[in-house]
Amino acid sequence: MTKEQKNEVIEVLKGKFSQYNNFYVTDTESLTVAQVTKLRRACFNKQVEMKVAKNTLIKKALESLDSEKYAGMYESLHKVTALLFSENPKEPALIISSFRKESNGEKPVLKAAFINGDIYAGDNQLKALTQIKTKNELIGEVIGLLQSPAKRVLAALLHHHEQKAGGAEAVAAE
Repeated sequence: MTKEQKNEVIEVLKGKFSQYNNFYVTDTESLTVAQVTKLRRACFNKQVEMKVAKNTLIKKALESLDSEKYAGMYESLHKVTALLFSENPKEPALIISSFRKESNGEKPVLKAAFINGDIYAGDNQLKALTQIKTKNELIGEVIGLLQSPAKRVLAALLHHHEQKAGGAEAVAAE
C-alpha cells in the first residue's frame, strides 16, 4: 500500500468515526470468504456499515480525531479487524449474535464496542450490548412513564369533580 492509499483509508475511516457515535471492533480472522460475504449482507440489510482495515490505519484515524476519547479502543486493534458502524447502538451486537447462532460458532469475535462515548471491551460484553436500549426505546419508555401518572391524576380529578358536582346538585334539590 502506498502512502497515498494509506492516507486515503485514514480519511475514509475518520469520516466514518465522525459520522457514527457507535462502532464495533470485531475479529473476522477465521471466517471463510462466504461467511464474510454473508456477514456483509446481514450488515447491509440492517444499515450497518462494515469496513475492514489495517489496525495501524484504524488507530491513526482514531488518534487524529481524538486520541483521548478513543484511548480505550487501541488495545482491541490486533489481528484481523472489521469495523461495524451503526446509528443504532445494538444492531451490530444483534447481527453478531444471530450470525454466531446460525453458524454454531464463536465468530466474529467482539473485541470492543464504542457506544456514545462508552467503551465495552471484550467478547463477554456482547450479550449486554444486545440489550442496550436505543434512543427511541428510551424515549418511548419515558413517554409511557410520563403518561401513566398523568392519566391517573386526570382520572382522580375527574372522579373528584363529578362527586363534588353531584353533591352540590343534591344540596340544591333539597
